[in-house]
Amino acid sequence: MILIVDDTPENLISLKKVLEAHQFAVDTASSGEEALRKVLKNEYVLIILDVQMPGMDGFEVAEAISGYSKAKETAIIFLSAANTELSFITKGYSSGGLDYITKPVDMGILLLKVKTFYRIYEQSRKLIEVQKALLNEIEIRKKAESKKDEFISIASHELKTPLTSVKGYVQLLERSIDKGDTPTVKRHLEKAQLQLEKLNNLIADLLDISKIESGKLKFNKKHFSIDELLKNVVEIINQSNPEFKINVKGSVSIPVYGDEMRIEQVIVNFLTNAIKYSPGTSEISINLRKDADSIYLGVRDYGIGIDLTQQNNVFEKFFRVEETAIQFQGLGIGLYISSEIIKRHNGQIGVVSKPGEGSEFYFNMPITSAPEINN
Repeated sequence: MILIVDDTPENLISLKKVLEAHQFAVDTASSGEEALRKVLKNEYVLIILDVQMPGMDGFEVAEAISGYSKAKETAIIFLSAANTELSFITKGYSSGGLDYITKPVDMGILLLKVKTFYRIYEQSRKLIEVQKALLNEIEIRKKAESKKDEFISIASHELKTPLTSVKGYVQLLERSIDKGDTPTVKRHLEKAQLQLEKLNNLIADLLDISKIESGKLKFNKKHFSIDELLKNVVEIINQSNPEFKINVKGSVSIPVYGDEMRIEQVIVNFLTNAIKYSPGTSEISINLRKDADSIYLGVRDYGIGIDLTQQNNVFEKFFRVEETAIQFQGLGIGLYISSEIIKRHNGQIGVVSKPGEGSEFYFNMPITSAPEINN
């Protein structure tokens, strides 16, 4: 928008008509004081400012505008019929004006100047947008690099821990074998196998991340029983965590279409997280139901819960809840992988949680869907 400031009504009307005829939005002010009030309320691309006005003259108005941060970049063209001396024009530029036109105004020249300033304004605005986008991209990349570095550090630690444990158990096995202590050998073997299984799971997660990034995460979709799958998963989890009671509520009696192994991976992730983040508790609920043409499965724990401000981030790659990152180990990729699996089943994943009251991680997905196309 253009603001025309002139104490002569005839000048305001004529300039306004010419500019509006060329599709420019125009506002007017009949005094310096009125112009300042309008500048405080509105944004203008250009101000056409008469120099000689009663009260505040054009130079004083320009100096006041240049001191106002919101309008600091607004272009000002001075209009004057009284004085065209060099010193007078120089004062106009030093007051914040970018151009100077004498009266009577040559409308052709004025229009050329207005169009030029508008073009400069549009170019400046685009440049600012590009700069903001670049700064935003730089910030995103910095955060990504920081997360990657943190992940590498955590992954190195997580991988090293079971390797160190296995190495220790192998050394103990050597001693026990030499002594012929068969029961102790069996115990050390079991513990070593648990650490190797942990190591295997970590490597599998890292490989899944790589496959997701490259678009090569394969799916083998077919019809399967979610009830039977859930029964098998609960049995496996109970074997390694006998202290936890897992209550299954509800069922889906019809076959579901999807990748059975990948859906099992999601459920196992929900359950192992529920156990990990529920110290001092011994009960977990699984809620399963059919909603119209989709299924809902939620794993409810009664553990530490998650603050509302962090709930939207838990499915992001490498994200770990700050309050629990030190206390509980993990790479921060299990829920991200689960999220990608559910998305590839045209479903949704989420969490409902309150600090100190536990969480329910859930997903819903269509009972039937189109086969996955692997790239």
